[in-house]
Amino acid sequence: MELMPSVSLKGCEENGMPVIGMGTSAYPPADLETTKAAILEAIKAGYRHFDTAFAYGSEKPLGEAIADALRLRLIESRDELFITTKLWASFAHPTQIVSACKMSLQNLQLEYVDMYLIHWPVRLTEMIRKTPVDVDLIRPLDVEGVWQSMEECKLLGLTKSIGVSNFSCKKIDQILQIAKFPPALNQVEMNPLWQQKQLRDFCKEKGVHVTAYSPLGANNTKWGDNRVVENDVLANIAKAKGKTTAQVALRWAYEQGVSIVTKSFNKERMKQNLEIFDWSLSADDLEKISKLPQRKGVTLASVMGPHEFVLELDAEV
Repeated sequence: MELMPSVSLKGCEENGMPVIGMGTSAYPPADLETTKAAILEAIKAGYRHFDTAFAYGSEKPLGEAIADALRLRLIESRDELFITTKLWASFAHPTQIVSACKMSLQNLQLEYVDMYLIHWPVRLTEMIRKTPVDVDLIRPLDVEGVWQSMEECKLLGLTKSIGVSNFSCKKIDQILQIAKFPPALNQVEMNPLWQQKQLRDFCKEKGVHVTAYSPLGANNTKWGDNRVVENDVLANIAKAKGKTTAQVALRWAYEQGVSIVTKSFNKERMKQNLEIFDWSLSADDLEKISKLPQRKGVTLASVMGPHEFVLELDAEV
């Protein structure tokens, strides 16, 4: 099995983060046993980086899968894995963050995670069971207070590193002004049809790594579509190389210097998604991809509702 490249991140220099992670967010949500079985298959296929979140409901099955993998000797030690989870917006208050991180660790049956991210740059004043969200529940994020509590999670050893997700250049800059530990990464939607060049350039300049989610356009979800996997330009490049369209999209992201979180519970596609390291795209391929029309797929408004404050946050990204 080909050794997967890794990226060195602040706080995770020792082992690094494998550049491809398996996402565990499923729509519609998968049951615990289905998710656990898919994660075990992924470990067998060579995945060592897993991305979860309190909001996905996949922390518990991931924790059970890790315990099973250790028992079955699929891995020798938890330290072989890189685990990312995320602070949900309902806990994004300075006084709640350490306990929220501990709750995620309890779900995962772990003593620490490798990466703890702020899921969205917004706070909800209570737990929600459905979306869209009532406008009265939505609050601006106390960036300084929340980040100081994220730093406390790191200092307590609950997480090796801390970062953000769905943050704009403006919001990251706010953190950088006050941070003792700057965010190690920003996980955002990114694919050939939403290339995020301005944000990537900003993050690179500031030393913040970028991880791409929905690298294949989140097909078959309520927020995604098939515009990446059925794109003619990508399909023609794939055909010429004897690859799948998905592999071309993932290779493109890898060549931009980002890491990738990709989700498939299909055994064959899981393997295909890892087979992107022994070939490359030509300058002509990259030129064609750079000219693809751009459109954002995931918006905070699509989750929370088209409230004025939410639309303002979406406009920043």
